[in-house]
Amino acid sequence: MRQGKVFYKDDFAGIITETNDGEFLFEYDKDYINQYSNQPLTFSMPVSDKIYRDKRLFPFFEGLIPEGWLLDIASESWKLNRNDRMGLLLACCKNCIGAVSVINQELASSQLLDGLNEDHE
Repeated sequence: MRQGKVFYKDDFAGIITETNDGEFLFEYDKDYINQYSNQPLTFSMPVSDKIYRDKRLFPFFEGLIPEGWLLDIASESWKLNRNDRMGLLLACCKNCIGAVSVINQELASSQLLDGLNEDHE
């Protein structure tokens, strides 16, 4: 299972997940639902407490992934298969153009732990 933390501007909006079975899930964060109920990431995924599910990466997130020569560079640099859409989303979309960013959940957790360890040394 792979997960990414999704942010709208600086606000944590939710979690995108690729399950071990290859299913994709997106769930808005409860605080985001309460504070920004009229601010969806995309019109195809209105702010709701429902879990969005699909057998493919959601088109909105697919649109964040680089294309063309930039995809070639990203794929070669991170040694990712061009068809590994979740891998590319997690690797390339931390600082993508626009208001939405995706941060690899595993990296975010390890960076948080590193920061906590540094604070206590």
